[in-house]
Amino acid sequence: MKKQGSTSNFNFMSVDYTRFPSPCYILEEDKLRKNLALIRHVQDEAGIEIILAFKAFAMWKAFPIIREYIGGATGSSLHEARLCFEEMKTRAHVYAPAYMHGEFEELMTYASHISFNSLSQWEQFRSALARSAHPISAGLRVNPEHSDVKTDLYNPASPFSRLGITAEHLKDGLPDGVEGLHFHTLCESDSYALEEVLVHFETKFGHLLPHVKWVNMGGGHLMTRKGYDIEHLIRMLKGFREKHDVHIILEPGSAFVWQTGNLLTTVVDVVENNGIKTAILDVSFTAHMPDTLEMPYRPVITGASDPQMGKPTYRLGGTSCLAGDFHSEYSFPQTLQPGDQLILEDMIHYTMVKTSTFNGVKHPSIAMWTSDQQARIFREFTYEDFKNRLS
Repeated sequence: MKKQGSTSNFNFMSVDYTRFPSPCYILEEDKLRKNLALIRHVQDEAGIEIILAFKAFAMWKAFPIIREYIGGATGSSLHEARLCFEEMKTRAHVYAPAYMHGEFEELMTYASHISFNSLSQWEQFRSALARSAHPISAGLRVNPEHSDVKTDLYNPASPFSRLGITAEHLKDGLPDGVEGLHFHTLCESDSYALEEVLVHFETKFGHLLPHVKWVNMGGGHLMTRKGYDIEHLIRMLKGFREKHDVHIILEPGSAFVWQTGNLLTTVVDVVENNGIKTAILDVSFTAHMPDTLEMPYRPVITGASDPQMGKPTYRLGGTSCLAGDFHSEYSFPQTLQPGDQLILEDMIHYTMVKTSTFNGVKHPSIAMWTSDQQARIFREFTYEDFKNRLS
């Protein structure tokens, strides 16, 4: 989930976009490494563990770089856990709202930790865990029933949420064999939002803390965003760890790749209806940037601004036939023509992981601009990719 404005604040001219196909997601290695260095600093100073959440970013060609800084990842499905095992070269911290009996034995082979969303799921699979060929630490996801997230689609602590066990079900303590507690109630939040959640967590579940080895505080910690109070986060995590003598795990996703790359797109046509001009692009908002419609938020476009009187102004239309596949007006320094290229900024997190081939539209290529200024094209998609997802 992403929340942004529509005015560019960054200079991306260091990337030679002429060396990439259109459309294309382009990750910038230097910016990725800057984020990773900050995340490792927080991990080391606070004495905790920070792992990558694949649900926001699973571009596995970048995992060798990520492994230089952090050692783990979290997966929310069998496939994500397997990807962690194969490409992050370690077993995954796993959480899912429900596990399938036909998958659980294989899932265990890729897992170091498994958190359960309900006591009934724990009862169903506890005997399987006991048969595991390697140790797996079991946890329960709990719901502190507090969050700063305002959009219900992204709020794990909304009323009647299906995510996490509420305090009323754990008032008598933890089942034997459970070693950890897991909560996740944030989304692109700051350290002060986490501080508020911890007050609710300790109030509702503090009686369980003397009996666990670890606490997983989930994701949503956007520590790489400009203005985030890193020192406050470190102090708070250290204080909680020392107070309760537990191992702390954070599993942010967006923070790893926040503002580390863009989506290159090309204007295909310009159409006009009742005085409104729409620049139709070679990408789709609904298929390639679904959060821009679901959240919703307006993507930042390099060189563009909110509508300004007297400037060439256009809606941006996606290439699918969905009527709502567009974003409202932006102003540009000059008129747009077919063949002009636009840069949609900060399009690395919650994009590639959520794309579809709806309408058979061309999927953006996946690439990296390396520290030594090389354009590495990792994947270009074809008709076979579209066809093979169907039957």
